[in-house]
Amino acid sequence: MTEKILTYEDLDIDVKDVYEQMGYQDETPDSSVVFEVSVMIDEVKKWLRPRLSFSVVYGKTDTEQNTVTLLDRTSEKEAVFHCGRIVARQVRNAVAYAVFVCTAGEEYQQLMDRLTEEGDMVRLYTAHAIGSVLAERCADYMEKVLQSQIDKLSWKRTNRFSPGYCGWNVSEQRILFPLLHGSTAGVSLTPSALMMPIKSVSGIIGLGPDVRYHEYTCGFCDFRDCYKRRKPTEK
Repeated sequence: MTEKILTYEDLDIDVKDVYEQMGYQDETPDSSVVFEVSVMIDEVKKWLRPRLSFSVVYGKTDTEQNTVTLLDRTSEKEAVFHCGRIVARQVRNAVAYAVFVCTAGEEYQQLMDRLTEEGDMVRLYTAHAIGSVLAERCADYMEKVLQSQIDKLSWKRTNRFSPGYCGWNVSEQRILFPLLHGSTAGVSLTPSALMMPIKSVSGIIGLGPDVRYHEYTCGFCDFRDCYKRRKPTEK
């Protein structure tokens, strides 16, 4: 099990990513938006505590059933994920899997809750955009830590895949979280299997000598209306 508390500086945030989350794509927002984003980033970087946690477990992928089965070494029980064709295909050559959760943190959730109570919809919208980027960059940092560990085995990794995307039902968060045995970076699940704090990312990564990482992941997903869909030339 690997756990880590990060700082804002660890995340290497590019403000352009925040603008993209706000819907600006390649456009430059007006000065009021630039100012609002700058003010909020200056505020949160003082107290931000993003967190990550991941564990490496052995398992197998069945591309006929489109399932991933992971062995919980503590309970010696199997966790079976019906992850769908896209995910199963991408992790099919893995010999082990990283199970992870990353979050912008409870402190950031408290900020969003306060803005909601105050009814400050402009700042709340900005906070949502920044929070999404924070969670994703925390997951990027987690992948770097993971890679440094598997380099010792001359292993590679796949992209990360999360319940709720690529045809994988979000309800299977309930199967994923127990594999971390309480080390969930402070993240919990609601009755509907959504994560709290909401600016969090969880999922699995395939590991092994014969897996592949794709710089452009939307190319192998057939969900055309996904809000995270990017063009091949984008970052």
